Amino acid sequence: MFLDRVASAPISWGICEVPGWGKMLPTDRVLTEMTDLGITATEYGAPGFLPVEPDAVREVLGSHGMSLLGGFTPLVLHDPARRDDELARVQEVAGLFGRAGASTFVSCPVMDDDWSVPRPLDRDEHAHLVRMLGEVDTICADAGLTQVLHPHLQTVVETSTDVERVLDDCDVKWCLDTGHLAIGGTDPVDFARRAAERVGHVHLKDVRMDLVPRLMDRSTSIMAGVQEGLFPPLGQGDLPLAEVVRTLEASGYDGWYVIEQDTAITGPFPGLGEGPVTGVEASMQYLRDVVVPLLDEPA
Repeated sequence: MFLDRVASAPISWGICEVPGWGKMLPTDRVLTEMTDLGITATEYGAPGFLPVEPDAVREVLGSHGMSLLGGFTPLVLHDPARRDDELARVQEVAGLFGRAGASTFVSCPVMDDDWSVPRPLDRDEHAHLVRMLGEVDTICADAGLTQVLHPHLQTVVETSTDVERVLDDCDVKWCLDTGHLAIGGTDPVDFARRAAERVGHVHLKDVRMDLVPRLMDRSTSIMAGVQEGLFPPLGQGDLPLAEVVRTLEASGYDGWYVIEQDTAITGPFPGLGEGPVTGVEASMQYLRDVVVPLLDEPA
């Protein structure tokens, strides 16, 4: 049953919402490679990957035997001047996701539309962020979705201090992203253990932790880190991913696990059967060979 709840995301094929990312592989190729690996559900991906009409999304995914989970949505939630525009965007995106059959709205609070380097929010900005998360919750619920907050490198919920502040001050559900939590200084196993009831979605991402200090002191960019191998296939980095899964399963978590191996295609497209698909295939093999046997062992 665990493997039946393993999905992937277009970012594992280099299709990313971050401005200025690399080239996008053709949609049909990506979805075919996903299904060839036994993956039956995906997140929405960056603009241009899937259609903007719900029926068309269902048709495209359905032609590959796939369904939509939801999608990653950067939002500016700490700035009162942006309130109306951001809530209108949430209405639009949540409406699309809900009508396309999704269940999850992955919100990611950014400093601005350009993903500028974040700074600590002051008290009033944090209070507005918390209020906005509540409003986003309501909009999502009306659309049949659950909002999950995604902590992320170079956003306003990045460090362990940011994470604890939001955990303490509101009841929003979380996307437990193993990689981004670890990069920001939060132990993902500990988070899974003490906040299991708050976890509504999971992104499985491995990390080379030796590259993290340069990311956190801003001496290198996210793109440069990715190109250096920041996010290797699952099981080839430094994170205790099997223990995260085991902890969540023991807590009764029954949601999705999305393989996320951030990739950027900046040169020529790889040949068929080459490129990002090989990394996701290695990640699936790790889940089958390492994680599944561990789940069968007594706790």
